[in-house]
Amino acid sequence: MDAAYLLDWANLLVRWLHLITGIAWIGTSFYFIGLDNQLDPPKDGNPRVAGEQWSVHGGGFYHKQKYLLAPERLPEKLHWFKWEAYWTWISGFTLFVLIYWGQASTYLVDPAVLDMPAWVAVLVSAAMLAGGWVAYDLVCRSKLGENEALLGVIGAAALAVVAFAACHVFGGRGAFLQVGAMTGTIMVANVAMVIIPGQRKMVAAMQKGEAPDPKYGRWGKQRSVHNTYLTLPVLFIMISPHYPMTWQSRWNWAVLLAIGLSGALVRQYFVSRQKGKNPVWLPAGAAAVVAFLVWAGAPDRATGSAAEAPPFAEVQTIVASRCVACHAARPTMDGFAAPPKGVMLETPQQIRRWAAGLRQQVQTEAMPPGNLTDITPEERAKLLAWVAAGAPPD
Repeated sequence: MDAAYLLDWANLLVRWLHLITGIAWIGTSFYFIGLDNQLDPPKDGNPRVAGEQWSVHGGGFYHKQKYLLAPERLPEKLHWFKWEAYWTWISGFTLFVLIYWGQASTYLVDPAVLDMPAWVAVLVSAAMLAGGWVAYDLVCRSKLGENEALLGVIGAAALAVVAFAACHVFGGRGAFLQVGAMTGTIMVANVAMVIIPGQRKMVAAMQKGEAPDPKYGRWGKQRSVHNTYLTLPVLFIMISPHYPMTWQSRWNWAVLLAIGLSGALVRQYFVSRQKGKNPVWLPAGAAAVVAFLVWAGAPDRATGSAAEAPPFAEVQTIVASRCVACHAARPTMDGFAAPPKGVMLETPQQIRRWAAGLRQQVQTEAMPPGNLTDITPEERAKLLAWVAAGAPPD
């Protein structure tokens, strides 16, 4: 059986698993952040209870209580929230390995950015994944971690440096996913290395009849809050490969930071709403940032119109030599079992049908990935001129 065909199925199934587990993890994370922000003082005056909430959902009523530290005695059954996070990372890392490490020369390396062997790119990528967590964790455990405002500034500055570095080491698409993978690794490590171990120590103390150390609760809460602000930027990065106008520009690192800021502002707005506030400037600010990005990144519609449209025969020759290796019923490019997105460019009818999409990919220089087929600027200009002229058949 064809290896590329099996790889496509592996990508599909692992991506599906990643979506399922990611939804479960984000859902529980957002739920508990919202619950914490909407707790009411306990009606019965129990000194151990920090707050409670009554709610109705799915035809039933629920009564939740949060303890200041711990209940007087442990229940027989205690539900843990961890596997949602673990499997989100396992599936995401597997997908990252299949696509960005397994096909590094296509999706991670861009000779126009930095020409390096695929194995070097993989090593740099792995070092960034591990190094990001180590650096973040050390800062959080230091005295700096006791000042949330300062920690936020340091974190934002660090992400700016990482985004800039990634976009000057890897191709735009790979750089975005690298930052997303590093951020996701930090988020899951927060659960696996801080939140869950702290909860285990609290439970163990109660089983011994001892009072749990409150520092574990503080540390866990801190990391949980950090995760909630990182969620929306990571979700944007997950879908960014489909939108090359975000990562295929010289200012791609700034776009990544701006979108990340917008996501954090939107998340802060919902957190504030849960606390009974309505800071409309937060979503307005996020919308303004996105509007500026749309305006600043808009391609010049005149591109290609000043040049005379080449004859269609020349267009077809360029497409055949630079695009059809992937966009054919049976691609000849390694790693492709089927044409990407089902787009085939083998016949005149197919080329004219996909002219608008061809313009976007050529103009953003998103295709060919890593310029594997060595399309020249002159050839790009001819294709753009042909599309600008209305994609004439002759």
